[in-house]
Amino acid sequence: MPVDTSEEVKAVARYIRMSPFKVRRVLDQIRGISYRKALIILEFMPYRSCDPVRKALRSAAANAEHNKGIDPETLVVSKAFADQGPCLPRYRPRAQGRAYRIRKPTCHITVAVAPVVD
Repeated sequence: MPVDTSEEVKAVARYIRMSPFKVRRVLDQIRGISYRKALIILEFMPYRSCDPVRKALRSAAANAEHNKGIDPETLVVSKAFADQGPCLPRYRPRAQGRAYRIRKPTCHITVAVAPVVD
C-alpha cells in the first residue's frame, strides 16, 4: 500500500533502558503495517520492549492527529528503528578484590507514521 512520505510524522523515545537488539526484533514485526494492527500486535507480544514501542507509536499517531490533522485510521508505520544510546557503566565485585565492568545498554526508539494514499 503506497504511503505519502511528505506527510510523515515521527515520535522518538530516548534513553530507554533496554538493549537495541531486543527492541529491533519487535520493531521488525510492526514496520509497514497499519497503526491499528500494530497496536494489536504489540498488545499481545510477550516481550518487555513492547511497552516503550507502543508508547512511541501512540505518540506518533497523536502527533499526526494533533499537528497535521490526519485521521489515525489511515496511518501506516512507515519507519521504525532503534539506535544505540549511551551505555551506563556498572561494576560487579569479583575474586581477589577485582571489579568487572558491566555495561547497561540504552536505546533511542524512533517510530514514523504516514497516511495511506488512495
